[in-house]
Amino acid sequence: MLLLLAREAVMQRWRPLLRARGLTDQQWRVIRALVEFESLEIIELGARCCIHPASLSRIVPKLAADGLVSRCANAADQRRVVVSLTPRGRRLFESVMPAAERVYAAFARDIGSERLAQIYELLQELPELLREPKSNSRVPDTRAEKPRPSKRKGAVSPAPRVTA
Repeated sequence: MLLLLAREAVMQRWRPLLRARGLTDQQWRVIRALVEFESLEIIELGARCCIHPASLSRIVPKLAADGLVSRCANAADQRRVVVSLTPRGRRLFESVMPAAERVYAAFARDIGSERLAQIYELLQELPELLREPKSNSRVPDTRAEKPRPSKRKGAVSPAPRVTA
């Protein structure tokens, strides 16, 4: 829940910027991924954007209809679709970036640059840490543990770690 609450707090700052340009969160993630990579197969695009392929099957055609991305068949396997950012899509990305830089600057101002760097570092490590369980680790039994109310209004503290 804490990760979801944090994501929502971050997106509340991004959504007005995206909505002003007629973009959804998911459409922006697709554009961002395609700025980093010249082109991606639809499966890889979904993995990089954390978007289910069924959802991408609705998002990508909309972006293509808007002239922001192009689709073509993979030369080696015609069943596979490759998606690329169009020049119009790149211009849209570049037009968003000045406002995006202001959002990033506000995060640094409100959170603190050093603390924000720590958050980024921890978030980058988290997927790798959770990808493969360590052979000698076990999932702690937290059935008896309940989140403790935080002193902050509406916040919930994580349950303490259980060690055996």
